[in-house]
Amino acid sequence: MSNIVKGIVAIAIPLLVGGASGFFTITGVDSWYQTINKPSWNPPNWVFGPVWTTLYIMMGIALFLVWKEDTSEELKKIAIALFSVQLILNFFWSFIFFNLQQPGWALVEIIAMWFFILLTIFAFVQVNKTAAWLLVPYISWVSFATILNYSIWQLNR
Repeated sequence: MSNIVKGIVAIAIPLLVGGASGFFTITGVDSWYQTINKPSWNPPNWVFGPVWTTLYIMMGIALFLVWKEDTSEELKKIAIALFSVQLILNFFWSFIFFNLQQPGWALVEIIAMWFFILLTIFAFVQVNKTAAWLLVPYISWVSFATILNYSIWQLNR
């Protein structure tokens, strides 16, 4: 497979997962999310789409850099497996928070997601340092989202 095809596939995967989870986000934001208590520092809804789109593109570029790297297949398999787990968790957070309307369970899930993002960064750095650095804004945003999730859960118990 050529690097161009790998690049397109690697960027498309997180964008498709993000688009699918965005469905749950949009339906939730337009309904019950409007009625719950949120902290004063909650960003406006329009911020989330551009931020997540940028992060998904960066995740895809990071995945591409790892996938194309000429290094140990074992290291790449571990790194891509961890990336896959965190991406699946990323998808399910939106479903749990917005569709199931369960901020408490979403908090548990986002903590697991954060942990797997960190493991992914550690795995990526062994394959391609740039790929690992491309995930730093992602874990930073998820750290913020975790605190926001916790605050929303506390305000609406």
